[in-house]
Order: sequence, then structure tokens, then C-alpha cells
Amino acid sequence: MTLTVPWVDDPFAEAMRTGTGPLWLRRSDGGRVELEVDRWCAPPGGADLGLLRRCLLAGRPVLDIGCGPGRLVTELLALGVPALGVDVTRDAVARTARLGGAALCRSVFDRVPGEGRWGTALLADGNLGIGGDPDVLLRRSAQLLAPGGTLFVEVEPRDVDERLTVRVEGPDGRCGPEFAWARLGAPAAARRAAAAGLAETDRWSSHGRRFLALTRC
Repeated sequence: MTLTVPWVDDPFAEAMRTGTGPLWLRRSDGGRVELEVDRWCAPPGGADLGLLRRCLLAGRPVLDIGCGPGRLVTELLALGVPALGVDVTRDAVARTARLGGAALCRSVFDRVPGEGRWGTALLADGNLGIGGDPDVLLRRSAQLLAPGGTLFVEVEPRDVDERLTVRVEGPDGRCGPEFAWARLGAPAAARRAAAAGLAETDRWSSHGRRFLALTRC
């Protein structure tokens, strides 16, 4: 039997090649959440601009965790901010490179250059769900940051704290393999971050999206 890997062999990889959606996360209970592929593959705009401005003001190298097609890391480099993306999807990393960005095809849980020295890290576009265990991901993110470094996290617009099993579903109804995911609103994310040694220092909303700034203690 041939095994497939989420984000690598499923409809997400195809969307990274074409730059278009739609895609959904299909839940095991039958519900689904739309993934904003078209926005991810477009130039930064809307709430992205405030996030990029905060990175620029921080003036420190940025690690984009789960960089996807690379719009943020590419724009940061264009603004003169040293930035690197990591993503498990080869097609996403290839698209980032075509845009002029820098990215590595690997998991955030693997060895990452500059561990413990990054001034800023990003978990945007729902990437707090990576791995399905936000406590583990937040602890790993704290390990990657330098003392006093900041993690900018995008959270769900509403108060939610759930772990779930999902599949990526394409426009033809085809689904990739099941994998663990998580969705957190601001209160749950801040609470779990504190346990990981990350203190909330800012919270803001923009264009229907919500973010936290978490600083390594």
C-alpha cells in the first residue's frame, strides 16, 4: 500500500503548484473550514500589512513557520528584513523560491538554522494548528526564539479551543489523508503560550483576522 503525507501528496500540494483554490479542511464530524488559498498565493494585503509592519519595526530576522507559498517571507526580504520560511510541502517551498524568497522544506520540529537566535517568528494563516498539539508547537516556537524574541500568532476570530482530525479537500471532492489539527482563539492561545514561557504583549484585529504578540520570557 502506498502511503500519502498530508500537505505533500494531497490537494494542498496541487494548489501550491497552481496558486488557486478552493480548498477546505474536512473535519471528521463532516464539517469543513475553507482555506484561503487565493489570499495566500496573492501579494500581501489587508491584515498582512500590519503584521509585516510589526516585523519591520522589530528590526530582527524573521522565521516564518509554515510559510506556504511564501508571500510574507518574500515581502520581508524585499523590505530588507532577513527572513526564512520553513514548510513541509515541496511545492510551497518551490513557489517561495520562484518569488525570490528563502525557504527550507522541513518540519518546524526538525533542526532549524539559528535555533535560539531568531528575533521574530510567525505562525500566521492558522498555523497554530500544526501538529494538532498547540502546547508542543508553542514550546518549540519558544525554543527557536532568542531571549526577548517575539512570536506573532494568528488565532481564530472567536473563542475556541479544539483539537480535531481533518483532511484537505479539493474542489473535486478528493481528500488527502487524515491528520491532527488544532484551532485556538485568543484566550486559549494566550493561556497555553504562558505555560510555554511566552508572555502576551499585544493583541489586535484587522480585516476580520486576529493576532497575538507573544514574547519569550
